[in-house]
Amino acid sequence: MNYRLEQKITRICWVVGLAALAIPFVFPFIWMLSGALKGQADVFSSASLIPQTAHWSNFSEVFAYQPFARQYFNSLYIAVLVTGLTLFLSSMAGYALARLRFAGSALVLLLLISALMMPEEVTIIPNFFLMRELGLMNTHMPLILLPLFGSQGVMATFLMRQYFLALPKELEEAGRMDGLTRFGVYFKVALPLSKPALSAVGIITFLFSWNLFLEPLVFVNDIKLFTLPLALANFTDTYGLPLWHLQLAATALAVIPMLIVYILAQRQIVESFALSGVKG
Repeated sequence: MNYRLEQKITRICWVVGLAALAIPFVFPFIWMLSGALKGQADVFSSASLIPQTAHWSNFSEVFAYQPFARQYFNSLYIAVLVTGLTLFLSSMAGYALARLRFAGSALVLLLLISALMMPEEVTIIPNFFLMRELGLMNTHMPLILLPLFGSQGVMATFLMRQYFLALPKELEEAGRMDGLTRFGVYFKVALPLSKPALSAVGIITFLFSWNLFLEPLVFVNDIKLFTLPLALANFTDTYGLPLWHLQLAATALAVIPMLIVYILAQRQIVESFALSGVKG
């Protein structure tokens, strides 16, 4: 057996093996798309992934059943707003913790790390009373403020700090010699170099906000203020039983922004984890 033939067989074996390993991850997605095109009675009665009759009307019925377009917009603008604010605040806080020396910086870092260990469910009750006292119940403000200053914001700050720690000091010194202030060094030197970390924090924050379920369930009552995770659970008949064909069609529509974000940012995500890692 010559060398080229051996390489070709090895490559085919790798492709077949990886394809087999990918089946458990890809199959639920394909099943979701298949179910979105089936009727309610056919979702579980037929094992075939190819529907006998494609019910494209499921997608339009999703918008007629409840204000799905409004709920879609709610999730989109909240996720974009939370992501933008998180990137802004976490990059500044991460830079300060990594590059500035001030009294109590170690204590601040310790408190941040401690906050990461606190389960989200533990803080939901005090957050509920806090938001009620502030008059923010049945609004979107808790869905913006809690991820921003909660565990997700802390995680973003920690990741940005770890990345800024790896930046060479010589770059900052060169910026200072050019007359830049401390904020100028952050904005014109450190921030442009942290694009991979910002991409990673951005997509993680967007995913977290997009999939947020517990907070909307606790703080929002008006159906027009629902976000997508709540809206998906609201496709039920008069007996409270799920309308699976509508839920699957709505879920398929809800996946689209995630796919777009991942496709656009996947390279930066890989680079970020490869370059920065997690350094203590």
